[in-house]
Amino acid sequence: MFWFILAIATAFCVATGDALTKKFFGGFSPYDMAVASSIYSLPFLIIYIFFIPIPQIDSVFWWVAIVLIPLDVFAFYLYMKAIKISPLSISIPFLSFTPVFMILTGFIVLGEVPNGWGIIGIGFVVAGSYLLNVTQVKYGYFAPFKAVLREPGSILMLVVAFIYSFLAVLGKKAIQHSSPLFFGFFFLAAFDVTILILFPFLKKIKWRDILKIPAKGFAVGLMLFLHVLFHSLAISMVEAVYMIAVKRMSILFSVGYGWVLFKETDMGARMLGALFMFAGVVFIILLG
Repeated sequence: MFWFILAIATAFCVATGDALTKKFFGGFSPYDMAVASSIYSLPFLIIYIFFIPIPQIDSVFWWVAIVLIPLDVFAFYLYMKAIKISPLSISIPFLSFTPVFMILTGFIVLGEVPNGWGIIGIGFVVAGSYLLNVTQVKYGYFAPFKAVLREPGSILMLVVAFIYSFLAVLGKKAIQHSSPLFFGFFFLAAFDVTILILFPFLKKIKWRDILKIPAKGFAVGLMLFLHVLFHSLAISMVEAVYMIAVKRMSILFSVGYGWVLFKETDMGARMLGALFMFAGVVFIILLG
């Protein structure tokens, strides 16, 4: 069950990293937020490189990496924008739609039909998205769903969830053709370098402002580094779907951070909605 402990640690690092990024760099652009996460995780990578053996890797690994890195960089930008412009307790829970999209793509592409638990799980995720904005029901029964459409962070996180439905499988494939420790290093190194080269061409980066708060930056960078490390180790020990199910506990941690750090409102409804969405993930992945 060591994978379970690592998966929970991954969820904690994801939620903590999101909260600290929003807290310390929320006043910056999404490009700056991504650059800050990347540049401050590099020192941990430099130390880490001395402790990992380099395995034999084949062409499958490289083809997967060519697809994986650009997709994840794009998803990360959308992720940063979502947590910048919307409350954590409204945006992060929509990551629970990742397994829903995996079911839908399986049905469309492969003709796979979900069983009863999978359908129940989808219902829980949808119900949870309704409960997140249930206080809006006074404006009509469909008002909570309409509130989702009016919240740009929720929409962006739905797009991220769709992208992540492919990335989880790709990451597992890359690990199978290398090793967990090497993949964790290679992925984050390639991810960081891509962001640090590409994003300054897309947007003027506030380098001076980012670099003058190193303590806060290293806290964010450490969470990103540990997230990737724990994720790589955990997903190598068990089927990807099980690990992702536990990792989605991050939505519960994020709602808690929204309450504690950012004094977000309607927390009772939002925690209930997040619990429903997490339950939906469990039904889909562990029972479906």
